[in-house]
Amino acid sequence: MENELTLKRFIEIRRELGYTQAEFAKLLGISSTTADIERGRTKLSGKVVVELFKQFKVNPLWLFGESDSKNLATSNTSVIPKVVTVDSSDQENMVLVNAKAAAGYPQNIQDTSWYKELPAFDMPLPEFRNATYRGFQVEGDSMYPNLKPGEWVLAKATENIDQVSPNKMYVVVLEDAVLVKKVIRKPNSNNVTLVSINETYPPYEIKPFQIQEIWEVSSKITFGVDATTETGLLKQLQESMEDLKRQFNKQQAS
Repeated sequence: MENELTLKRFIEIRRELGYTQAEFAKLLGISSTTADIERGRTKLSGKVVVELFKQFKVNPLWLFGESDSKNLATSNTSVIPKVVTVDSSDQENMVLVNAKAAAGYPQNIQDTSWYKELPAFDMPLPEFRNATYRGFQVEGDSMYPNLKPGEWVLAKATENIDQVSPNKMYVVVLEDAVLVKKVIRKPNSNNVTLVSINETYPPYEIKPFQIQEIWEVSSKITFGVDATTETGLLKQLQESMEDLKRQFNKQQAS
């Protein structure tokens, strides 16, 4: 019979992740349900232990009571953008994800054809070179007063979850949502805490593997009411860029 602590920890992982016995069994390649494992009737196989590590970074030593660290390799959790888009000249450009598109972003995160449906823009400023940037429209007031609903943030791709700073804001792409939050890594904790600036929204903890991408907010853009559509937004962006280019060219000429 399996060690009682191991069974308790196996059940704890399943409940923490929010799966039924049947759902968890399917994910781990077990026929029917995990009920027999949880009752101690069936031994926890090496294959299941490997799947728990591969999918959820569960530390096998913790599972068998030999360690206090529940998760492993959080620093290797990759949050690099799944798709990078380029323009007709093969130059990387900035895709704009409005609030409506954000609803489908997590599900289409690796679908290159989906990105082609979104407006994209080249930002000809030195600050936006040598890095991947994306524009996201803010939805809701969880980051108020710093960010208001409907405003846009320009955000730089983050490669690794360990690079986050508690003093910055991030666009966090989860498995089912796109959020703008502060991201806190607490010492001696494998969890990540997402914090709102608006204190009416309580902070909450997630597991690193639940994060698909992280984008560091570098600047925000506020537009007038005529930029509520994608075409209005692009028009204003283009006009702003043309104006910047004209000023830059004047300076160069003088």
